[in-house]
Amino acid sequence: MLPISDPTQLAYSHRSAHLGPQLLFFSGGSALTAFSQQLKRFTHNSIHLVTPFDSGGSSAKLRQHFCMPAVGDLRSRLLALADDDFPDSSRIAHLFGYRLPWNISQNALQEELLSLLSGEHSRVAQISMPLRTIVLSKLSVFYTNMPVSFDLRGASIGNLILAGDYIEHDAKLESCISRFADMVQVQGRVWPVVNDNLHLGALLQNGQTVLGQHNLTGKEVPALSSPIAHIFLTDNLATGKAVDCQLGERNSQLIAAANLICYPPGSFYSSLLANFLPKGVGSAIAKNNAPKVYVPNLGHDPEQLGMSLTELVKTLLTHLMGDDNGQVAANQLLNYLLIDSNNGKYCGEVPYLYLSGLGIEVIDVPLVSLRSAPYYDNQLLVETLMSLPLRQAVR
Repeated sequence: MLPISDPTQLAYSHRSAHLGPQLLFFSGGSALTAFSQQLKRFTHNSIHLVTPFDSGGSSAKLRQHFCMPAVGDLRSRLLALADDDFPDSSRIAHLFGYRLPWNISQNALQEELLSLLSGEHSRVAQISMPLRTIVLSKLSVFYTNMPVSFDLRGASIGNLILAGDYIEHDAKLESCISRFADMVQVQGRVWPVVNDNLHLGALLQNGQTVLGQHNLTGKEVPALSSPIAHIFLTDNLATGKAVDCQLGERNSQLIAAANLICYPPGSFYSSLLANFLPKGVGSAIAKNNAPKVYVPNLGHDPEQLGMSLTELVKTLLTHLMGDDNGQVAANQLLNYLLIDSNNGKYCGEVPYLYLSGLGIEVIDVPLVSLRSAPYYDNQLLVETLMSLPLRQAVR
């Protein structure tokens, strides 16, 4: 089992990251945070289409009161890709990553929020002008519009600031993301896969319907007791009526321009497959001839209940083929399954014959190290993915 990365090419990429390839990732959640911090060492042109459907934690309160998409995962990815050499980057990350305590009274939480707004709080005072003024103006908009009943326990300050920007600029999420990206000099592009205020729902194999992403992941509530049959989007958590939405033109163009498309590790349904629910995503992927690679999860994912690696690949392809009613070839949507069979633990056997019949190649290389086990080593994974476009070009 030999690595496919080229040390010479990687050294060049490291020196010329501003010229790096456009690697596109469909994801959500925090699974790619540390990975993205490694990735920006080799390319400043990566593309991250992120699900805005989270319905738990701090995002849930903001969504309930302000009827907005979830911003937490977008914030996390933007901070992971921020320019480390930009003087205020770490200071803003220090503020945007801060959560108010869970175990103090609402009055005490109000006092801390007012301390932040006054600029006296240490997490604000360290940010230089005029950036501090800009950040505080967004937080002030949130505070002015905050309902009396808003529960500040565990609130992410970064989410509150983004919510203030969202309110101030007439519910235009993309504009908010763009302004924040400029603030921290993001080395890549991060966008919601759609801008719509939607939630995730799932029909389980036992006939039960589950509404809300947080009810699927097994993090805030007990794990699912029945496998997921299919997922859908809804604009109403009370009724759960399925709705359609459309991939926007800008994201369609980003998919078309990608030099590699990656289906990375993360919660299988809520972080990965949810990205393919908007109409047009699968078609846009099929039209791009760049290599497409699936990196399956290592370890336990509650959303993959009872699923083998074969079933994961089939389910991935089914969702990607939704736009074209299965009329596109599998290898227009997936070219490589990237694994480390020596050091990684997967669900069942690797389906070599099945994949070969679809024209999909298994790349089995070192991706798990002693320092990262039982998970992927982010450096090894980045270096391998960086090498795939070059590998396909010389085949």
